[in-house]
Amino acid sequence: MKIDALKAGVAVIILNENNDVLLQKRKDVGLWGIPSGHVEIGETVTEAAVREVKEETNLDVAVKKLIGVYSEPSSQVFHYPDGKVVHFITTCFLAEIIGGDLRSNSDESLDVKFFQASKLPENLLTMHPRWLEDALEQREGAFIR
Repeated sequence: MKIDALKAGVAVIILNENNDVLLQKRKDVGLWGIPSGHVEIGETVTEAAVREVKEETNLDVAVKKLIGVYSEPSSQVFHYPDGKVVHFITTCFLAEIIGGDLRSNSDESLDVKFFQASKLPENLLTMHPRWLEDALEQREGAFIR
């Protein structure tokens, strides 16, 4: 398999007061996933996390903790519909909502809503259940996978 690029990514787990998880239905692949995106040149991973959540959900968040860093090719190589293959090194955070009104806020999202962790949609991006499991484990230290 030829990989076209290596990119730094961020993913953000946001739980509401009922411990439901916020998911975004992505326009590019039509699947549900945790709000996520790329780190842009000149920004930190936490800045990227806050920006991506704002762009995709219209929510303002504060990063609470690092859940893990994920780089294993089995889950972090992503095949885009246009044929590009990208290997991501993803930093996953837990964040809390500090403002904004939830809505699908960009051309990248078809929908955004909260789901019970035990009732996630079937059409979920493959790497995202692991990130959520790690977040819900409430371990003190971060995972490195």
